[in-house]
Amino acid sequence: MTTSLADLSAAELATGFAGGDFDPVEVHSAVVDRMDECEPTINALFHRDDERSRAAAAASAARWREGRALSGLDGVPVTIKENIARRGVPLPSGHAWVEMPVADHDAPITQRLEEAGAVILGSTTMPDWGMLSSGVSSLHGVTRSPLDPSLTTGGSSAGAGAAAAAGYGPIHIGSDIGGSIRLPCTWLGLAGLKPSFGRVPLDAPYLGRCAGPIARTMTDVKAAMDIISAPDDRDYSRLPRFAADDAPSLPGSDSKRAFDPRGLRIGLQLDAGCGVAAAAQVRSAITEAADRFSAAGAEVVTLDPYIDDDLLHDMDQFWRVRSWADLKALPVEEQALILPYIRQWAQGGADTSGVDLMGCYHSVQEIRRRTIMATAEFDLVISPTAPDAAFPAEQPMPYPQVHEPMGHIGFTMPFNMSEQPAATVLAGFMDDGRTIGAQIAGRRFADEFVMAAGAWFEAATDLDLPARSVTS
Repeated sequence: MTTSLADLSAAELATGFAGGDFDPVEVHSAVVDRMDECEPTINALFHRDDERSRAAAAASAARWREGRALSGLDGVPVTIKENIARRGVPLPSGHAWVEMPVADHDAPITQRLEEAGAVILGSTTMPDWGMLSSGVSSLHGVTRSPLDPSLTTGGSSAGAGAAAAAGYGPIHIGSDIGGSIRLPCTWLGLAGLKPSFGRVPLDAPYLGRCAGPIARTMTDVKAAMDIISAPDDRDYSRLPRFAADDAPSLPGSDSKRAFDPRGLRIGLQLDAGCGVAAAAQVRSAITEAADRFSAAGAEVVTLDPYIDDDLLHDMDQFWRVRSWADLKALPVEEQALILPYIRQWAQGGADTSGVDLMGCYHSVQEIRRRTIMATAEFDLVISPTAPDAAFPAEQPMPYPQVHEPMGHIGFTMPFNMSEQPAATVLAGFMDDGRTIGAQIAGRRFADEFVMAAGAWFEAATDLDLPARSVTS
């Protein structure tokens, strides 16, 4: 694997820009070369903005020369998931269209990044409606892992994960309603954060949906969060900028000193209580992760399952009905273009009555209640992100049966519904080299604390990030 300016962190780039060692135009050129090298294989980008992003890099270079950089992300290459609006850029949400919609505005995330001087390289791919945990799309085809193109990236932030693992710059923005940031992280050996609900403003908030960064390290995740978490009144669910973060009241969380596990009470969850059981090698890696916190002075306590298969089924059914409504709203000729797997999955919601749908909604609220109650006594909860490692790239889901509920999101989905922050960091490897991510979740609003815990864990484990296998 060759190393270039494309592989540097946001902090390393800012230091280089400030010292005159290189400039944003040189970095942009290195990233474009990397994209040219990898894109024919991994298919991470839906919309490339080479000319526009080069102009942004040149403007940033001038600001750095003149000592008027807009932020630490000025000149730093980033990508944005295709369902996050960028004025004048198509907004297909991962599926084929007869007439593709084009965004007429910039989403809050887009605005914050541009105000910070970040260089937006383009939009990354996702599967149809973001309702698959893979990179399979009726519009894009298959997005593949840069670590092993035969394997999935995870989804639905498939292109964002692939771009991060391939080294298309340090920061990539995804979205997550049941695990769509964290699953690419676990299957690509990356770091990411699903923030507290409302922490990162969206122009189309929805139950459980969050946006957040995917990167190679938690330090870059934090650098992105400092920018994209700025409040925006278009999101009626927005939170104040970290003012409500309760981390300073917790042991080990004094913002004036480094994260320290001593005195923390940490829940270790190895059984989600629903869906697919975690593989033995995954359980072992997560147990070792918890042991690192324990060795550093934390009290680690087993957390019993609190979600069951009935609740998981109702969550899945709730999403099927939502997607069935989206499907029925399309013209007949466009309905036929939707990925057959998704079309069949959504049709499973066609005959759901209003009464049954209300029952599903109550189950969603029960997931929220149980998650908050089960985790309230802990400062952090450590668990697998997914029960198993990456599966074949062409497979829409970890399991082939479309009638199955989403049995792989038992660890991730509850924290979307409870609105709590949950990060993923690299925790180890399967015997065959596939990556395993640890999910680190915290109390609602404690985003800073969760990121600090993730950064501490990365330093404590000092695992080598997996090398990409895609070469020119």
